[in-house]
Amino acid sequence: MRRPDFWDRSPGMLSALLAPGAVLWTAAGRLRRTMTTPARAPMPVVCVGNLTVGGSGKTLVALALARRLADRNPMFLTRGHGGRLAGPVAVDLTRHTARDVGDEPLLLARAAPAIVARDRRAGAALAARLGAGMIVMDDGLQNPGLAKDLSLVVIDGEAGFGNGQVMPAGPLREPASDGLARADAVVLVGEDRHGLAAALGLHLPVLAATIVPAPVADAVARRRVVAFAGIGRPEKFFATLRAMSCEIVARHAYPDHHVFAPEEIMRAVEEAAAKDAVPVTTEKDWVRLPDDAQPMVTPVPVMLRWADDAALDRVLAPLIRASSPPPVRDRGASLTS
Repeated sequence: MRRPDFWDRSPGMLSALLAPGAVLWTAAGRLRRTMTTPARAPMPVVCVGNLTVGGSGKTLVALALARRLADRNPMFLTRGHGGRLAGPVAVDLTRHTARDVGDEPLLLARAAPAIVARDRRAGAALAARLGAGMIVMDDGLQNPGLAKDLSLVVIDGEAGFGNGQVMPAGPLREPASDGLARADAVVLVGEDRHGLAAALGLHLPVLAATIVPAPVADAVARRRVVAFAGIGRPEKFFATLRAMSCEIVARHAYPDHHVFAPEEIMRAVEEAAAKDAVPVTTEKDWVRLPDDAQPMVTPVPVMLRWADDAALDRVLAPLIRASSPPPVRDRGASLTS
């Protein structure tokens, strides 16, 4: 969905008109959590969630955590937004496409085994059968089905909580106070434009991080580009390109998880050719392109950079103490769906 502009402004008439819907949404979420007894997985579970709709950077945080916890044999667990498979299914990069499992699971599976499951309990059971030493949940803060040993709330420092209202009156999935009460720490991504670090730091550890181009993205730096993106906040991608000293000669923003039509892709490719530029998009968008279109477009990989590695290690320490490194095994041979 495309983020409504009024979500980022002070509450006004539209928010007021939609307030009854927000009350019902909040009540439904609270009732669901009250009526559900979370299942306990046989291995530690770290949840990377957010409080707002789209664009916070939680998938990048999940990837960064998996790298940090690599010796614990982590497996990703995600719903697979936009995919047709309900799961539980282990993502197979040689067989599955974004149409099957969604775009984010394909990115996750490049770093560590990934499981798609709308039923998180069933997903955790599959992870256990496949020998996971730890589960890293990409999203799921609002899902009460699986108990979490550590919950990190990811917040975009530039967008903050928008107008502070719950959907549909604002961008929040639940009242911020509800979600933060279940959090063990906050990951604040990007510039802190709303003073959140000082406010939240009174109650929770705050881990600052930034999104930076991955080293392989240097091939695009300082070049003329035609950029297109269908993510939660496309402006973040355009800002990354500007930080790489790229000259953006044209840019096209689409809703999150947008399925690109052939004519949309060709428009960017032909526009780039006419302007002596390179057509570029995010990695998340690139994996959704048809196979025959991918060679025509250059993905720009990004990664998360922690401001204080020691602070991250302090947050993760109890989780690591509660686990032990599993025996080394051949991950690729055992991942079957």
